Amino acid sequence: MSTKLRRFHQARWDEPIIYELSTEGERGLLVSQVEEEIEKAVGDGLSEIPESMRRERPPNLPELSQAQVLRHYLRLSQETLGADLNVDIGQGTCTMKYSPKINEQLATSPKVAELHPLQDEGTVQGILEILYKMDLFLREISGLDQFSFQPGGGAQALLAIASIIRAYHRDRGEAHRDEIITTVFSHPSDAAAAAVAGFKVITLYPDEDGYPDIEALKEAVSERTAGLMITNPEDTGIFNPRIAEFTRIVHEAGGLCSYDQANANGILGITRAKEAGFDLCFFNLHKTFSSPHGCGGPSTGALGVTKELAKYLPVPLVEFDGGKYRLNYDRPHSIGKVRSFYGVVPVVLRSYAWVMSLGAEGLREVAEIAVLNNNYLLKKVLEIPGASAPYAPGKHRVEQVRYSFEGLAEETGVGTEDVQRRMFDFGVHYWTSHHPWVVPEPFTLEPTESYSKAELDEYIAILRQVVKEAYTDPEKVKNAPYNSVVHKIDHAALDDPSQWAVTWRAYLKKVKGR
Repeated sequence: MSTKLRRFHQARWDEPIIYELSTEGERGLLVSQVEEEIEKAVGDGLSEIPESMRRERPPNLPELSQAQVLRHYLRLSQETLGADLNVDIGQGTCTMKYSPKINEQLATSPKVAELHPLQDEGTVQGILEILYKMDLFLREISGLDQFSFQPGGGAQALLAIASIIRAYHRDRGEAHRDEIITTVFSHPSDAAAAAVAGFKVITLYPDEDGYPDIEALKEAVSERTAGLMITNPEDTGIFNPRIAEFTRIVHEAGGLCSYDQANANGILGITRAKEAGFDLCFFNLHKTFSSPHGCGGPSTGALGVTKELAKYLPVPLVEFDGGKYRLNYDRPHSIGKVRSFYGVVPVVLRSYAWVMSLGAEGLREVAEIAVLNNNYLLKKVLEIPGASAPYAPGKHRVEQVRYSFEGLAEETGVGTEDVQRRMFDFGVHYWTSHHPWVVPEPFTLEPTESYSKAELDEYIAILRQVVKEAYTDPEKVKNAPYNSVVHKIDHAALDDPSQWAVTWRAYLKKVKGR
């Protein structure tokens, strides 16, 4: 191989959870007693709190020294992979890119970290200005007319979108519109959010060319159509070239059109929601706009709408009168709140800094490099025995591809989940797909603009090595991983809810009967 595979063996600690490390009386910080003169002047800090609001007993927190806490979390950090540790193109659909550390320093500055959402507006003019200007940036990027940063992620933005669609039709006296149309390769949250909001979901499948079936759409629309909630490009990486016709058909039926742009990394500065005919859209700032995922949160699903729908946006919205920024809660048609306060400010701030550093030309270059990287990767993956890219054969893909190892599984008995575990032995991640698997034996790669050709070649070399092993020694792949934190997993415990708990308190109740 022209690319040398680096040796990898991840640290493995039999590390208890932090509550089990607790020792009564251990302290990481000693708080000084209040001086008598100060207590006489301001009180003891407790007697002013109503009795009904006081705890009966102190919170059950672990008691450890600073050194113990440091060692505990450093050990856990050694057992993880991520964008700052490895070539993280295997977390397809999640747009794992490099996040500049100067932006992280900005977001964690005390000037930001110590702000409180209940401060007087006059004391937070700087951050309100950033929220306002980020709204203006996204208006230009999408062509829509106003944005809210309140939703705490894409799924929550979609729930807000479904709520706006419902409110819009209700106000027009068309509450009978109770159907949302989506596609099978749109993000599952499009269907899920619509269902949670009370809509019936109609799912379109690809036509013989691999594109969303426009004839099926024509059959699906009716007087009951509330809207279209669709991802484009879809999770296959395929861009629907007839998207404007899709939105026209839905509009003619009286519905609204929502653009799921959680993955907009391949179309920044190239296509816009407005020109495609959409009424609503959202961007995941923690993906496309280079604010880290933070292990699933905190995040922001920036929600944009046309002027006609702006009155329904969550409250509050930041407004500017030419001299002062303010939060406007007086919006009687608003769907209300979908999250506390006005969103996750550090995520917006990082994204604002990223956009400011790149400018319009830089954002377009992000998309161009992401598309170039993805199609280079597509060519290289399709050269690997047993790999294919179902749907729209021979067509270019945009920012990612949902590949298939169906051929590999048929020829060797090694499936995509076997490959996934073996990839961990080389220190890289590899995502299959959400269930159900419409693409057989799937794996989904998204290289973004962050990775060089050499890094993409390294990832391909690892994938080639694992496939070579599948053909020569399939049991080696099936029994992986060997160098990772956890070796081959026994799913019996994971599949039995009586054996696990999601919180320490639930664990104590379930296992120890406390």
